[in-house]
Amino acid sequence: MKDQLNEEEVAREVRFKATRSSGKGGQHVNKVSTRVEAYLDIPAAECFSSEQKNLLFEKLGGKLSQAGVLQVTSEEERSQLMNKERALNKMLALLAKALKPRKPRKATRPGRAAVEKRLREKTYLSRKKEVRRKPSVEKDNSG
Repeated sequence: MKDQLNEEEVAREVRFKATRSSGKGGQHVNKVSTRVEAYLDIPAAECFSSEQKNLLFEKLGGKLSQAGVLQVTSEEERSQLMNKERALNKMLALLAKALKPRKPRKATRPGRAAVEKRLREKTYLSRKKEVRRKPSVEKDNSG
């Protein structure tokens, strides 16, 4: 399995589509297609191993289409070129985060201060609830 994400290979497989943006620019946005949508077809991508593809499907499942296409858009800039760079950078960041191996959690015991704080809070809540209770009326059995 490849350890690193090869950004050049990924960039070659990304398809771009320009549409009209709704962002800043006044009348400019009505004339020029500055919004950029970047698409990456993960099942057809040759830059990922099968293990990496499985990992991407697992981690990016909600962001993928039914066909396994990852879509990222950018319309922050007035320039199509700048939006294209932003969309590509967003996509690369998503892929890098998804492919980064997760560090296993080391089991540790709570510290003394944490244990004491938990016990203090427990005592405080117990007293608060005790005060809220109705006073119990004890029956007199003498007569």
